Amino acid sequence: MEKKIKAALITVFHKEGLEKIVRKLDEMHVRIYSTGGTQKFVSELGISVTPVEDITSYPSILGGRVKTLHPRIFGGILARREHSGDRQEMKEYEIPPIDLVVVDLYPFEETVKSGADEASVIEKIDIGGISLIRAAAKNFKDVLVISRKNQYPDLLGILENRQGITTLEERRHFATQAFEMSSHYDTQIFNWFNRDENIPSFKQSIFSGNKLRYGENPHQQAYFYGDFEAWFDQIHGKEISYNNLLDIDAAEGLIVEFSDTAFAVFKHNNACGVAIRSNLFEAWKDALAGDPVSAFGGILATNRVVDDETAADINKLFFEVIMAPGYTPQALEVLKTKKKRIILKRKKAAFPAQVFRTALNGVLVQDRDNKTETHGDLKAVTHRKPTAAEVEDLLFANILVKHSKSNAIVLVKDKQLLGHGIGQTSRIDALKQAVEKAKRFGFDLQGAVMASDAFFPFPDSVQVAHEAGISAVIQPGGSIRDQESVDYCNDHEIAMVFTGIRHFKH
Repeated sequence: MEKKIKAALITVFHKEGLEKIVRKLDEMHVRIYSTGGTQKFVSELGISVTPVEDITSYPSILGGRVKTLHPRIFGGILARREHSGDRQEMKEYEIPPIDLVVVDLYPFEETVKSGADEASVIEKIDIGGISLIRAAAKNFKDVLVISRKNQYPDLLGILENRQGITTLEERRHFATQAFEMSSHYDTQIFNWFNRDENIPSFKQSIFSGNKLRYGENPHQQAYFYGDFEAWFDQIHGKEISYNNLLDIDAAEGLIVEFSDTAFAVFKHNNACGVAIRSNLFEAWKDALAGDPVSAFGGILATNRVVDDETAADINKLFFEVIMAPGYTPQALEVLKTKKKRIILKRKKAAFPAQVFRTALNGVLVQDRDNKTETHGDLKAVTHRKPTAAEVEDLLFANILVKHSKSNAIVLVKDKQLLGHGIGQTSRIDALKQAVEKAKRFGFDLQGAVMASDAFFPFPDSVQVAHEAGISAVIQPGGSIRDQESVDYCNDHEIAMVFTGIRHFKH
């Protein structure tokens, strides 16, 4: 069922892009109703516009809080054109029909993000606009609703190419987007109010979403909902996959922990090589040395601009993604030689305060693990205290184990990952895996340190670590048998520190 636009109500916050629309409506002899700033904007263009006050016989009141909330406005939007009773009431109460509603809501989210005070945030909760959107969307059989400024080009196309005639399918599509907008808007408002109330209700809304090629496996459909461009510019390469995104998220989570020159190699959400050095090339070489086998097809991440020398060496390896804050021109040209290789430029962005994942028929929500231990968090529990160099390695190792899948053990020396055991069902197995891996790649563990994401339930782990050459250990503590591990360390001159903080990651 086609409908032609004959009367439009326009009330928007952002005026950018609106001029072409109102000029075209005027050219088509569409009657325009408007309010406040929008009315002034249209009028100053020399275009005839009818104030809503002429319909309602009421001025804008309460400092502009009430403008369009009136039966003559909502009646003109909600009236069912094919319903004889509605037509009769419209005639009786002199209600003009409205065929097009254009609304751009008060910028509530932007106001919150700006750090504005509560009073300012409250005033950016749109009441009339959201009501107009819902009314027009409900009556999509007769009314076209434009609910956000990025739909202005779509509306202009309808006016220019179709003389303002829309199909039922088109109006239903715009109505669906309108309810998406209204639900998103209300979700943001609820979550802002619920910061302190803590009503146990899970509500999240993300506008932008992209369909991915597939999920973890080709037979699984997948989407990414979020603003990837807030985090990265993709300079080169193929479409980013579901698994790429998981690795990129994990790599970004680790690399932002470091201020010194760092390089990390990731595979399946775990770091397989990490090093901090005085220059990027050495950091890359020592990160790769941690596990050159797993690095094949991995994700590379650094917190420094990639230079020519480092890029030339990196280019010898097959990898999926590289992410860095920048690249020299020559480095970029070298890295671009592989057509499908994904090259990302990192931006400064903040992780959400909470993380969530599905479980059974619901959602688990928790605060992000933002705790990173410092010198002041370390409690020496053995007779021998760690040296200054050991403390630096222990803190470095503790960051790595925090970002490793549990059960996790990390072995470090001179701020280089030597070996790790990850995702194991027992801590002793994780340690044995870490030791075996370090030895397989030719590392000398004498004087290395060990980090554990959780306490040692038995002293067997420190015994195996000692036999491998470990000189210092960092762990949360908290086992009823902690003293057994401490005693073993004391007997064998191993330094041990407790942090009191567990870093499980599943």
